[in-house]
Amino acid sequence: MGTTQLETVPEPKYWHLRTVLSEALDSEFSVGEILPNERDLAARFGVARATLRQALEQLELEGRLQRRRGVGTTVAPPRMGVSVGTAQHAWPGGAQDAWQALDCALEVPPAGVAETLVTGSAEPVHVVRRSRVSHGQPVAAELLYIPGDSVPDLTGIDAPAGPARARAVLRELQRLELERQENAVELGSARADDARELDRLPGAPVLVVTTRFIARGRTAALSMATYRADTCRLTFGDAGGVEIHHGPTRHAS
Repeated sequence: MGTTQLETVPEPKYWHLRTVLSEALDSEFSVGEILPNERDLAARFGVARATLRQALEQLELEGRLQRRRGVGTTVAPPRMGVSVGTAQHAWPGGAQDAWQALDCALEVPPAGVAETLVTGSAEPVHVVRRSRVSHGQPVAAELLYIPGDSVPDLTGIDAPAGPARARAVLRELQRLELERQENAVELGSARADDARELDRLPGAPVLVVTTRFIARGRTAALSMATYRADTCRLTFGDAGGVEIHHGPTRHAS
């Protein structure tokens, strides 16, 4: 990074510095690389540390940087596309599914979930826990609620819990003919459990994507996926690989 004169620019210093830093991220740093400390960066660009912090905070909001506890400020990977409104429907756990199964257990779901699944308020359902990772970092956590009558033939499965049980439940679910799926998206704040799994602080902004999988005229499964807002972006339609140009280097999601 070369030193850049910032004294005469008409825009706020931090905003101009944000542009300079963004170009440097494209040309001189790789994904996951740790940035120099604030003192060195401020000296390099001839700005106050308060100005530098404003620029770094802006780049973090834009998803260009990540502040990782115990590590420092690192270059973030390109944002992962979260497809909503696509015409392509598929059961979770299929060949093209990027999620990793972590666990499965029989649990009584929250009242709102039970109402959506049209199960009794005290009736346990299969709860599959999954995660999604990008460039070695967790970017999403999912709870997938599946009533027992959607996966009736699990008698031959020995594993009572764990990833093997989760995969078996998802394989059985795929025996149903999927009629359609419905997505809803809302901005939320990370709860303690989600924050711990996503390596964020409680209250960090997240995208919550709720998906109803419809088969036999009813909700056969309900997915509630929590995405880190700083690592994801929404895509609509079937073309999710839209390129984003941050500078000289091209990034594809």
